Parts: sequence; structure tokens; C-alpha cells
Amino acid sequence: MIGFLISVVVLAVSLLIISKLPTGVEVDNPWIALIAGAIIGAFSGVWGLFPNWFRAANAIFSLGLIPLIGSIIVFGLAAWLVEGFRLRWGIGSAIIGAIALSIVNSILWFILRSVGVVA
Repeated sequence: MIGFLISVVVLAVSLLIISKLPTGVEVDNPWIALIAGAIIGAFSGVWGLFPNWFRAANAIFSLGLIPLIGSIIVFGLAAWLVEGFRLRWGIGSAIIGAIALSIVNSILWFILRSVGVVA
């Protein structure tokens, strides 16, 4: 449970950072970012229910396209569900936002692991 909460906070910080970049992603306030982070984390966790061999095979055979499309769908679904989390350019913002979210999120997790906050 603590891992999910840390993940939600990291996703919320990532969304706040992305909203300051010219990606077309708009977040009204940090509470909205926390709610959107929880939704993105929960929907992304569904992908984790599949076995590792299945996820790896999909990523390899599709050259990463299936996980990318999944991330775009989750990003757009979170924007549709949370009022105050908007995609200014529609699907274009969802694509750019999902890619930016994965990059910023990876950087934040790397920093947290380097500092020793998470294992």
C-alpha cells in the first residue's frame, strides 16, 4: 500500500511538471494531480496483472507500440474522468503527455532510488 501511495505522489509530481511544459496537458492544482495520479496508477496497475512473459512478448513483437497505446489510452481516460485535468489538443496532447509522463516519471524514480528513499 505504501508503494502505491509513493507511486501516486510521484505520478502527481510528474503531472505537475508536465503541465508546465508545452505539451497541451493542463492540471488545475496539486489535488487534481493527485487524483489523476491515482487513476493513472490504478489503470496502469491492471497491466501489471498480466504475466511478465505476456507483457514482454507484446512489447517485443510490437516494438513497444502496444504499451505506448495502452499508456495513451490510460492518460486520455484519466483526463476524461478527472475534472480539472485537461488535454488541450486532444489525442495529440495524450500522445505527447504519455511519452513525457514516462520520461519524467522515470527520472523521478531514478532520483528516489539514488537518494535511497525507495528500493
